[in-house]
Amino acid sequence: MAAWWSKQRKKMKPEVAAKTKRSVPSGLFQKCDECGATVPSEQVKEALWCCPQCGHHFVMPTAERIKITVDEGSFVEADVNIQPEDPLEFRDSKRYADRLRSAQKQVGVADAFREGRATLGGRPVSIGFFVFEFMGGSMGSVVGEKITRLFERALADRVPAIILNASGGARMQEGILSLMQMAKTTAALARLKEAGLPYVSVLLHPTTGGVAASFAMLGDVIVAEPKALIGFAGPRVIEQTIRQKLPEGFQRSEFLLQHGMVDAIVSRHDMKDTLSRLVSLLGPEKQRARA
Repeated sequence: MAAWWSKQRKKMKPEVAAKTKRSVPSGLFQKCDECGATVPSEQVKEALWCCPQCGHHFVMPTAERIKITVDEGSFVEADVNIQPEDPLEFRDSKRYADRLRSAQKQVGVADAFREGRATLGGRPVSIGFFVFEFMGGSMGSVVGEKITRLFERALADRVPAIILNASGGARMQEGILSLMQMAKTTAALARLKEAGLPYVSVLLHPTTGGVAASFAMLGDVIVAEPKALIGFAGPRVIEQTIRQKLPEGFQRSEFLLQHGMVDAIVSRHDMKDTLSRLVSLLGPEKQRARA
């Protein structure tokens, strides 16, 4: 059928083909990477950006994820006015400063991380969300500063810290300044742990590079969404480096669970309840009781 339709379109006059193409609005359907089904985008959205056929988890808009994760209306965002800079005056095919302005205009946030105070099951938390829509959730100086402040806020308020990670890793346009955020955030997390306060890390698709190599894999409890890609280098890079075929499902959530790298795989539909239970079990009042 598809081949026949392609041939018919080639026979059409250009103006007729253009009108036919416009009759089906873009974005009306989505193809599932897992089962191959083509499903209406509205059904995907209603299913929390999951495939209604097989349950495959699509990448979810961050604003919607915040709504389904914390108690309704409880998220009070902090540090919204911290702006990224271009100290290296980096340019590849495009100036970094131009990329930043374009991403800010398209996504509507200053950088690739949103954090602040919220409640889960009525209990206060310091929580943050990577904005994958912003340059692939890459971690530059502003993202590192916000994550550090999230841990420092949890320490000051004596509440659990939670981060929902989705990132391609350190932002190459900021060079060594982006790599320094790995040490900076990990040091802030160490101070939180010294105070006996819990940190829950949620690994979404994808969680890679410098984010995976630092705080994302240092949670007291680490949970992941199904079939999320998690690791430092991508599987193709590893195969080309070691010249060996990797195991089936390598670097996916299920593989990491089998090898003890994550504690649980949790569907998006159950994530809020799971995090609420963890906050209840690991909250500061439990730490004081043990002391």
